[in-house]
Amino acid sequence: MRDAALLLTSCALLCVLLSSSQAARPGQDMRCGACRALVDEMEWAISQIDPKKMIQTGSFRINPDGSQSIREVPLARSEGNLLELMESVCERMEDYGEHTDPSTNRKSYIRVKSRSGEAMDLSEATLDSRVTASLKFACETIVEHNEDEVIEFFAHETDNVKDKLCSKRTDLCDHALKMPHDEL
Repeated sequence: MRDAALLLTSCALLCVLLSSSQAARPGQDMRCGACRALVDEMEWAISQIDPKKMIQTGSFRINPDGSQSIREVPLARSEGNLLELMESVCERMEDYGEHTDPSTNRKSYIRVKSRSGEAMDLSEATLDSRVTASLKFACETIVEHNEDEVIEFFAHETDNVKDKLCSKRTDLCDHALKMPHDEL
């Protein structure tokens, strides 16, 4: 009798754990998708700025020896420009739709509006205003909680920012290292 009660309790605990992990996954997929879309949108916005444009940063005070601590950095990757880009990046989450992988049932988010005005294949995407609102909210939360990390990565990193920021630094994506780099 005691073994049956222990078995029943173990089964109930296993069911609760499985159902809570299944319930947590959609939120995790949303946060991961928002982070990856954020990176894509930031990289695109940075690429639209002339790489030859420079900005002076540092202190404009004169040191005792008569020199100044000024250095020139590319405008596109300056902290001021990155902050400005981050203010509007989450608005572009409205340009994304949801895609469900049939084999894993995991959700990902793909761009459904072309930046150049070209027609896009939308057969793989589900368009839903609730999804885009949730994606935008997740993006805003990521920007709010990880502003310093986002600025640091875009100011200095150029390779695999999605994986480095979304998986390794913020742990928003547990499966991102298994996804192709052009997929959200």
